[in-house]
Amino acid sequence: MITSRHNPLIQHARAVGKGASKESLFIEGLRLCEEAARSRLACEEVFYTEKFAGDARHARLLDDLKQSDARFTPVSEAVLASLGDTKTPQGIVLLARRFETDRATFEKTLRPDPLVVVLHRINNPANAGAMLRVAEAAGASGVVATAGTTDLLSPKALRGAMGSSFRLPLWTNAEFAEVVAWCGERGIRTVSADLAATHTHTELVWTGGRAVLMGAEAGGLDAAETRVADERVRIPMQPPVESLNVAVALAVILYEAARQRAQPESHG
Repeated sequence: MITSRHNPLIQHARAVGKGASKESLFIEGLRLCEEAARSRLACEEVFYTEKFAGDARHARLLDDLKQSDARFTPVSEAVLASLGDTKTPQGIVLLARRFETDRATFEKTLRPDPLVVVLHRINNPANAGAMLRVAEAAGASGVVATAGTTDLLSPKALRGAMGSSFRLPLWTNAEFAEVVAWCGERGIRTVSADLAATHTHTELVWTGGRAVLMGAEAGGLDAAETRVADERVRIPMQPPVESLNVAVALAVILYEAARQRAQPESHG
């Protein structure tokens, strides 16, 4: 059992958890570790406490993780608490190999007429994670993150997504213009949210290939970025409310898209 916070293995794990090293994914907590096991991530290290191993549900998780080639390392409660930044550590931390999130890998996974979410300059990892969760829940085909967006695989973003990051096709570090051109080449019509748009999100036909362009939390897409979209929509809001949290706005839009796409015959 490792009892020293200065152990080199612990120092490396702490560096991954704080984003100083991006060699691996830092996965913390029971639920997220269970999602990682179900998704068959390539786990490298498993840190757990003696108390964690004594619970039946926890023991099942450890058994599931033993299907991987990970190294299992028991640690003291104090050492485990030093690894992450959650207020109430749950007794387990995984390090897993980062998976590919490049354009080529993303393209291989997309089905015809996809519903794609594009995150452009989203800088809050918790928001980014929540948007991934919403995207998966609403049936989106995949998520693209531009070069100015927070790391979708950072510890905070992973916690916000609660496993969706492991299952959704991801393309990260894309250029905005590249993504718009990519959509155009494939007949995927781009849609941006715009307070000045003539049509609401419910008036747009969402069947066929669509890509929802979501801009930064503070100001959204700039005027030039909004203009390049094939369609612009607004979400009706009662005054004096003028805006929604970006993850909430995405949910409102995607669930209308999901409603229509579930019954395409009614939208001609």
